[in-house]
Amino acid sequence: DVVASGLALHEVSDPLEALRCLGGRELAAMAGAIAAARAHRIPVILDGFICTAAAATLEKSVPGALDHAVAGHLSAEDAHRKMLDGIGKEPLLQLGLRLGEGSGAALAIGVLKGAIACHSGMATFAEAGVAAGEA
Repeated sequence: DVVASGLALHEVSDPLEALRCLGGRELAAMAGAIAAARAHRIPVILDGFICTAAAATLEKSVPGALDHAVAGHLSAEDAHRKMLDGIGKEPLLQLGLRLGEGSGAALAIGVLKGAIACHSGMATFAEAGVAAGEA
């Protein structure tokens, strides 16, 4: 309701203009860093409510702008799930964190590294000697 009131007050409909009018410099900096990471083909782990709010402006401006990003975790803030749903991201972890300092991303990176190791080190059916149809 507060955001809707702010958007109406400033007569804003563009997501980046909403960020300019309602967000602080730290949110604008996060959005800029996430956009720059996309341009440089660097993956991003979105960490928590505030980071997701900054990222959402990018996705609402250009659908697919967050294709290089994953949601590290679902935070304890009530609206975080709704924001993640709005940008089409399923969190890797759901631990009820609300600590800040990138704690959710720090935990999520271990999960991502493990998944990459499994995928990279997994033998193909041919390498494992599995015939088609046996799997």
